[in-house]
Amino acid sequence: MALDKWIAVVFIVIALVYGYSSYTYPLLPFERNMAFLPNTMPMALSVLGIVFAFIIIFTPKANIEGESSTDIDYWRLHEYKLGQALALIGAMILFALALRPVGFIAATTLFLVGSGWILGERKLHIMLPVALVGTGLIWFLVQQVLGIFLRPLPGFLS
Repeated sequence: MALDKWIAVVFIVIALVYGYSSYTYPLLPFERNMAFLPNTMPMALSVLGIVFAFIIIFTPKANIEGESSTDIDYWRLHEYKLGQALALIGAMILFALALRPVGFIAATTLFLVGSGWILGERKLHIMLPVALVGTGLIWFLVQQVLGIFLRPLPGFLS
């Protein structure tokens, strides 16, 4: 079985655990009559994850003549962009550590611009406004629409 199929199987297991934990999430008494429960979106995401993983598993692999295989060649692993992948993982860890002290807006904007830079985008005049607008929209939706508090600014400014 190809690597993408194995990754889809692992993703199904993760989505099943995520769906089970969101399904068994204890609701508060006032949350039981709400139209949109705190576990509604996680359950929908787990179902979508399972559906997409099954699509990947059951989609046949097309063999086109003249095209090399899409499987990872472990003997040529040094030719892949492992540095970028490790830098992105490091950026995710830094983002998680910076959320509280730096605030959501600054940490998310820096993460989006930094990860774009790691992936090779060098147009800061495009990356910065897109990151700011995206961060602002996400903060507004989470804070105002869902009612979940996210500290937008650093702790010493709030």
